[in-house]
Amino acid sequence: MRLTPIHCLRRGAAAGLALMVFGGLAGTSSAAARPPDAPRLPRGFGDTFTSRFVQAGGLRQHVVIGGDGPPLLLVHGWPQNWYQYRALMPALARDFTVIAVDQRGMGRTQKPKRGYDSATLANDLVALMDALGHERFSVVGFDTGMAIGYALAADHPERVARLVVGEALLPGVTSPPPLFLPGPAVPLLWHLTFNRLEGLNEQLVRGREDRFFSAVIDAEATIQLPRYAVRYYADGFASSRAALRGSFGFYRAWDATAGQNEARQATKLTMPVLAIGGEKSSGNAVRAVMQKVANDVQGLVIDGAGHFIAEEAPDAVLAGLTAFLAPYRDGSAGPRVAHGG
Repeated sequence: MRLTPIHCLRRGAAAGLALMVFGGLAGTSSAAARPPDAPRLPRGFGDTFTSRFVQAGGLRQHVVIGGDGPPLLLVHGWPQNWYQYRALMPALARDFTVIAVDQRGMGRTQKPKRGYDSATLANDLVALMDALGHERFSVVGFDTGMAIGYALAADHPERVARLVVGEALLPGVTSPPPLFLPGPAVPLLWHLTFNRLEGLNEQLVRGREDRFFSAVIDAEATIQLPRYAVRYYADGFASSRAALRGSFGFYRAWDATAGQNEARQATKLTMPVLAIGGEKSSGNAVRAVMQKVANDVQGLVIDGAGHFIAEEAPDAVLAGLTAFLAPYRDGSAGPRVAHGG
């Protein structure tokens, strides 16, 4: 959702499941379990994870799935895709069935012209988990994934056991940034308005995807992302006009999402929530935001990290997730995550 760094502003049934594995139909072996052209995945990644298409909720959705244990749904942010969680996924797969999804309009998921408000995006994921046979699951969502994760938990509370969110504000819950930003915040937040334009932004970015997305990512990362990862994201958006259009869909539906969140606030979330911020980005502000909409909120600040916490500081994020999700993994009460910052 890219409203950071804040310090600058101070069911079940799998019937009808249509599953395709790259290299063949579901149930057949795939010659290459690793997702095509995803660069420098962790050693052994393809031994655990498969890349699939699932037809669910009228949308062809791309997921990367692996592991064993209770289901854990990973929802990425902008301008990324499932790949942002690559460093966390092997360790998480030791305790959970990890499902890393590409949102509507992003990655290899289908890119319709409409349906980018948070309620529809959340419904996409409920349909996905239904198709995969998971009635109840936990959710991790950073950046735009925070808004989608919140919508999923608020609109379908019976489905979400635990919620982890990070590095964003919530439209309709927190005040939007001012039109005239403080100078240091301009490189970090200017794209919020730019992304909402109808058509002109696509015309300006088309053919310059690497320059545009590199500038956005570099501005918000304290620990710089590797060039191969940035290029991987940019190349995905350059692959088609639909891919670039889909990347702006969430922002063009901002007003609709804000209205939905205003209504959602009337009923606070009751499941445990972990709110994570990078020390050099959102910090404790994510926790403050979630305390407005949830009753049981823990906070964690990742030392030294900027906006892209899962890629900048995967070990610290993994430690926080492991502690917070332990009761869900074990099916019992467990320790709380120590507050940071």
